[in-house]
Amino acid sequence: MNTLSTIVLAFAMSTDAFAAAVGKGAALHKPRLSEALRTGVIFGVIEAITPVIGWALGSMAATFVQDWDHWIAFGMLCILGAMMIRNGLSADKEEAAPVGRHSFWLLAATGFATSIDAMAVGVSLAFIDNNIAVTALAIGLATMLMVTLGVMIGRLVGIVAGKRAEVLGGLALIGIGATILHQHLTA
Repeated sequence: MNTLSTIVLAFAMSTDAFAAAVGKGAALHKPRLSEALRTGVIFGVIEAITPVIGWALGSMAATFVQDWDHWIAFGMLCILGAMMIRNGLSADKEEAAPVGRHSFWLLAATGFATSIDAMAVGVSLAFIDNNIAVTALAIGLATMLMVTLGVMIGRLVGIVAGKRAEVLGGLALIGIGATILHQHLTA
C-alpha cells in the first residue's frame, strides 16, 4: 500500500470517531483544548490498536469480524447513545450541572465502538503487502487530530444547543451506528 492510500485510509477510519467526538464535545460544559486532546489521544490509541489486533487475527477471524463488526458497532453505539439521551433528558428534571469531563471508560467504550471497522480493515491488511505499524500509526494520528477537532467543534454545538446538547450527541451516536449498519447491510 502506498503513502497516499495509507493517508486516505487513516482519515476514512477516523470519520466515525470525529462524528462521535462532536457529540461528546457538545455534551461537555465548555471543553478546553486539554480535554479535547485527552479525548483525541484516547480515541487515537484505540483506533491505532484495533487494526493491529485485526491484522494479528488475520484469516482465522476474518469471517467472524467481517460478518459481525457492523452489528457490534451498531449495538454499542446505540447503547451509548441511549445513555447520553437519558442523561440529557434527566438533566432537565434534576437541573444537573453540565458535564465537565467524560470518564476515561466512557471515552474508551465510544472509541472502541467507532473502531470496530478498523479491526476488520486490519484483517484485510494481513493479506496485502502492508507495513501494519505505519498504517496503524497513521490511523491513530489521524483519529487523534479529527477527534480533537471534533470535540472543539462540539463545544460550539453545545453552546448553541444548550441543555439538549447531550441528547443531540446521543442521537448522533445512534445515527453513526445506524449508518455503519446500513452501509454493511447494503454492500
